[in-house]
Amino acid sequence: MSNGPLDGLRVLDVSTILAGPLCCQILGDFGAEVIKIEHPVKGDSMRGHGESKEGIPLWWKEISRNKRTIGLSLSDPEGADLFLELAATADVIVENFRPGTLERWGVGPERLHERNPGLVIVRITGFGQTGPYASRAGFGTIAEAMSGFAHLTGEADGPPTLPAFGLADSICGIAASSAATMALYERDRGSGRGQVVDMSLLEPIMTAVGPGPTVYDQLGTVGMRHGNRSTNNAPRNTYRTSDGHWVAVSTSAQAIAERVLRLVGHPEVIDEPWFATGHGRAQHADLLDEYVGGWIGERTRDEAVAAFTEAGAAITPIYSAKDLVEDPHIQATDMIVEVPDDDLGKLKMHNVMWRMQRTPGRIRFTGHDPGQDTDAVLIDELGCDPDTIARLRERRIVH
Repeated sequence: MSNGPLDGLRVLDVSTILAGPLCCQILGDFGAEVIKIEHPVKGDSMRGHGESKEGIPLWWKEISRNKRTIGLSLSDPEGADLFLELAATADVIVENFRPGTLERWGVGPERLHERNPGLVIVRITGFGQTGPYASRAGFGTIAEAMSGFAHLTGEADGPPTLPAFGLADSICGIAASSAATMALYERDRGSGRGQVVDMSLLEPIMTAVGPGPTVYDQLGTVGMRHGNRSTNNAPRNTYRTSDGHWVAVSTSAQAIAERVLRLVGHPEVIDEPWFATGHGRAQHADLLDEYVGGWIGERTRDEAVAAFTEAGAAITPIYSAKDLVEDPHIQATDMIVEVPDDDLGKLKMHNVMWRMQRTPGRIRFTGHDPGQDTDAVLIDELGCDPDTIARLRERRIVH
């Protein structure tokens, strides 16, 4: 069975919480051997995020799947030396300490590249390695607020709204996995040299929010909140059905917008000049929402979805996690899979993010306990003296 296109690569995950660990999860999902390095006492705070069952953190089982775990203190000189030994065997390191932290511990990029010139070092911070904000504490919430996302999210007469999940971190983690593979491609294409990737939480979500800075630069205008509506097209909103459910409708394509208005019994508006563009329709969103919302409100969720689907229009129920797990398309395409776990027997989790024809990734195992693989990595693979590791364990330099 294929482990994936990155089979044979070794990644050291010395990041915490979400963006870096997600980056490494993706690399591991597609075949890389990932070694998760945690503080020997504190561990990764990610272990305490989200729900748990019988004291077992559930999010950890997914975010740290396909990763072996060791406990190692990089701030201690002996721990730093062991880290350098590990780095000499690696292809990628992903870290998210504040700028200058690795350098202070004697394991900064210059020292790492002395030991391993081909090493790719992905450095994830709130604001990047340089600039006046580089030393500030940076979390996803800060990036979501500063990027323009919160400014554009929420009702028009309500406050800026933050997401209820790690949006900025997740976008950054996905982007960081792409950046790492780009750097590896450049190295393996001929240069043979690694490089430092400076990745901030802020920039990927700024890109996702859209061209607001360009619009401001050229037109001097600033976008505002519009609830679930869009300034680019209409009808686009959430609508309540007669049986109390909610559905979402999108009409990004002109042909879809025309189908929707024919379906809801108002084909006359299609001939209006303003209906010919998404921007023009958005300026008449009140009228279009009245037509679409009124039609949907007289039908059950299943009736509305069936009618839209038959008409070739875009609609979906608003899903909860329960709905996702039970959806026939999600099940048929294995977007959520059941995997074996040493602690919980079996559990469902998101599958790898995309399908590859010849070298598909896979979930080989779920997240490990703290320090579960320390001896296997340091003693069996690096050849460290067992007595030395035992001494360092007593001193809490390794776990």
